[in-house]
Amino acid sequence: MNERTAAANGGEATWFGHPRGLGTLFFTEMWERFSYYGMRALLVLFMTTETMGANPGLEFDIATATAIYGLYTFFVYVLALPGGWIADNLWGQRKAVFVGGCVIALGHFTMAGPMVGLPDELCFFLGLFFIIIGTGLLKPNVSTMVGDLYPEGGARRDAGFSVFYTGINLGAFLGPILTGLLGEGGLEVFGIEASWHWGFSLAGIGMVLGLIQYRLGGKHLGTAGLLTNAPPPAQLKKRAQTTYVTAAGAVAVLGILGWLFLSQLGFELSRVAGWMGYAVIAIAVLYFAYLLLLTDHTPLEKRRFGVIFWLFVLSAIFWSGFEQAGSSLNLFARDFTDRGIGSWTVPASMLQSINSTFIIILAPVFGSLWVFLARIKRNPSIPVKFGLGLLGLAAGFFVIAWGAANASTENLVSPAWLVVMYFLHTVGELCLSPVGLSSVTKLAPASRVGQMMGVWFIGTALGNLFAGLVAGRLESLAPAAVFQTVAMIIGAAGLVALLVYKPVKKLMGDID
Repeated sequence: MNERTAAANGGEATWFGHPRGLGTLFFTEMWERFSYYGMRALLVLFMTTETMGANPGLEFDIATATAIYGLYTFFVYVLALPGGWIADNLWGQRKAVFVGGCVIALGHFTMAGPMVGLPDELCFFLGLFFIIIGTGLLKPNVSTMVGDLYPEGGARRDAGFSVFYTGINLGAFLGPILTGLLGEGGLEVFGIEASWHWGFSLAGIGMVLGLIQYRLGGKHLGTAGLLTNAPPPAQLKKRAQTTYVTAAGAVAVLGILGWLFLSQLGFELSRVAGWMGYAVIAIAVLYFAYLLLLTDHTPLEKRRFGVIFWLFVLSAIFWSGFEQAGSSLNLFARDFTDRGIGSWTVPASMLQSINSTFIIILAPVFGSLWVFLARIKRNPSIPVKFGLGLLGLAAGFFVIAWGAANASTENLVSPAWLVVMYFLHTVGELCLSPVGLSSVTKLAPASRVGQMMGVWFIGTALGNLFAGLVAGRLESLAPAAVFQTVAMIIGAAGLVALLVYKPVKKLMGDID
């Protein structure tokens, strides 16, 4: 191990053959994902539960609740861009992760504020705001720090990220189960009656546990995540002041526009969210038009920009379906699925853990499959994998549409429909998601990698936004109709992706 590697690692590799700091970041991300997916599993259910009852919610209509869900997940991904910039230019990743985790925990505890008599809706929206800000700071930067532990790169770094990815899914598995039991109900835990706000509190406690071990394990991180190439203190202070003023101004403008459109002009939230999505699409199209028409990149680089745009579109379509998990599919699990086991009713939110369970089981299988296919020169190209991912997702929605066809509140269907659907969704995810970020780094020229990564996050954010808006159709349509429509649109996109893969692959040049 050379001096540079040892300095980044903070010492010799002692955690399952990896730098000791990987363990610190593994559990930081595990607890953050525990809090994120645990709260997300409760979010739409809490918003649509009536205000009168043993465990009261906010009693929002489905269209409003799912629009809020879509906007929340949209901003979580969008704010990864300024979160990464702040880490690179002001704080370093290490500080950004800690501050972000603190703000996330504050958000969860704020959402639990009604337990001590604070206003319901104020605590709810303020809590979401804090979680969005905190996740934007933590999520992109903890992954960057994992890469910093392996300055030598190579297969060892890939293996480290695989271990790290397991932590993500372990948190995603545990979060909905534990917060669902405590928040939605079905079991009394330590004699405590179920309360949504207990579930939100547990999510916050999980984040606090992650922060504690992050601080205790910081000594193992070496130089990973520290601010490098910092300007003189006076210049750094001026840069920070400008950033904070700009951020405060942006928040104020968004707040004023939201108040104006929703309170004064009477627009529906789903309508405002739709406009926002279309505006982002227009900006993305104009940006790629600028790259293709007005820059001095080589013809090959411009062709690859076109490929990135095509993958951006397919990714947004994929996530607009996949992220139905926390909205329409969560509501279907609650209202139309037989969750009884003897005298116990399984909380609907617990079913959100099925996908992460399949990920943990199948990720090594798919990793080995791609390696085997590459060895025999049959590994599918990037556009083919995207097409297969979309078809897997569409197949899952066709299954749940079939199951929902005869479902009603009086005729509940077996949860096996959801299990099979999530299996197919996971297969689709493993075909598309792992190759997404990798494909961007391969296709983008060195001078545009950071921008293209930002564009990729925007595509994911768009998918999440439209997932919420599509789920809002449950207000006026039967679940089977919604799921069948989603299946047909995503399936058509998958078929188109496979039909045009040869010309797309040609545009990529010598990249597989």
